[in-house]
Amino acid sequence: MADQFSDQFRLSITEALSKQLYAALCRLEPAPLTQANLDALAPQAEKLGLPGMAGVYQLFRQEPGGERQLAYVGKADEPLPKRLGNHLYKLSGREGISIEEMSFKCLFVEEDLSSVSPEKMLIKEHLKTGKVVWNNRGFGNNDTGRNRDRTKIKNTHFDLAFPIDLSRRVQGISPGAQSLHSVLWEIKRGIPFLFRFKNSAAFRTQMVTVPDRDMTADEAFRFVAQHLDGKWQICGLLGWVIMYDDSPSLYPSARRYYRSEGVFDQTPETKKPGKNDIDEEDEDGDSDE
Repeated sequence: MADQFSDQFRLSITEALSKQLYAALCRLEPAPLTQANLDALAPQAEKLGLPGMAGVYQLFRQEPGGERQLAYVGKADEPLPKRLGNHLYKLSGREGISIEEMSFKCLFVEEDLSSVSPEKMLIKEHLKTGKVVWNNRGFGNNDTGRNRDRTKIKNTHFDLAFPIDLSRRVQGISPGAQSLHSVLWEIKRGIPFLFRFKNSAAFRTQMVTVPDRDMTADEAFRFVAQHLDGKWQICGLLGWVIMYDDSPSLYPSARRYYRSEGVFDQTPETKKPGKNDIDEEDEDGDSDE
């Protein structure tokens, strides 16, 4: 009857880490997602002896008239302030959401913890009692280049619920005569969402005159489109804007095209997620042309 006085013990390191991470975050209070609060993280990490500042974090959204809701759980192999700053930047350029609604918690962790996917541990713990509304819906994805430009978006995707705000004012665009190349880069730097465009040597010598007034992103793209030849177009997708010499090519998730002959709107195409269809959250990758 050996089975009466012996048994097998299996130590689950990941389960222990999961519960400890969850408990440690639960003890923290959310702070407003502001640049001032993010700037305060570096001195804290230095005090803790963690100069790499890798870690895990939670984003919360306070909906008008509602309770604070856990929106997203993520990790940062890069410094936490930078990753959270990317989210601040992204959310500030979206329709249907205000940055004042957002708050966060975070934990600095040792660098070797990233190999066990701590954010997936936390998501698993949270799913036991509720849900995390933006995970696996494309919120954490960075630009992966042309790979996703022609993707038909899922009807649960973050970009469909909160598309980029084309009415946002472009910051720092210089009035007067300058090259089209310079204008494109000023627009890229002056809007809180991705603008990816194909470079052309012709843009460096083509001079345009930028009006002496504030312009929204929509107005800036209309201005640029007037100076493009027929093969070029600017395409406003739900989550970012692109410019390539592929007119009149169409993109499934586009909602607006800017061409030399005019501006054309389109209803984005969507698809239902498959049974096991989960968006991969690209926390650290980035690509640009």
